[in-house]
Amino acid sequence: MDARFVGIAELVEAPSVAVVVDVMRAFTVAAWAFAQGAEKIVLAESLDDALALKALHPDWAALKDGPSAPGFDMVNSPGLLRSVDLRGRTVVQKTTAGTVGALAVKDASLVLCASFVVAEATARLLRTRKSDSVAFVVTGEDGQADEDLACAQYIARRVAEAEADAAGFLRRAAESRAAAELAGGVRQGVHPDDVALCLELDRFPFAMVAVLEDSLMVLRPCAVPSQADAAN
Repeated sequence: MDARFVGIAELVEAPSVAVVVDVMRAFTVAAWAFAQGAEKIVLAESLDDALALKALHPDWAALKDGPSAPGFDMVNSPGLLRSVDLRGRTVVQKTTAGTVGALAVKDASLVLCASFVVAEATARLLRTRKSDSVAFVVTGEDGQADEDLACAQYIARRVAEAEADAAGFLRRAAESRAAAELAGGVRQGVHPDDVALCLELDRFPFAMVAVLEDSLMVLRPCAVPSQADAAN
């Protein structure tokens, strides 16, 4: 597999296969939303779009980066989200980097959204699809966020080596600027457990696939059989 690692601004055309990585915290939060029962996640273009979708669908739950705000039900924090019952609901998500990255590659034939909590399932899906070329979109800090790059590089390694060691990649994420800002209270809308939750490797058994549905970019969980299951 030919893997390339790019920032959002470097995307001059839609790749065939894209893995959009946001570890702290958009796609850790998305995975937790599915674990809490969400049916799907609509990735919004802007805060105004998120509120407009919420107005059209009052039963949907909207979440954003930063502190809580009128019209939004939740903030982009896995620690806060893990106690919310989302069974059967649609979530509208707008974040600074992750959702922007996914929307930037909406025309790709396959778009996966990823973080460490779904790393193994994401790598397994890429192996199953036998993708020749994959663009890993490093969303944070204009493509320089080391937690996102570390996760992207780990998933790419995991595609080639099912037993790849994650320790060094997780260490880089733990020592990243984003981790320090979350732990130090620089960012708002944060739970004390957020960094630890973002560094939980393979917490969930599903990958997350985003597709265009009626002009909306919609993220859904995708069960990926293990190698043992596939062999049986």
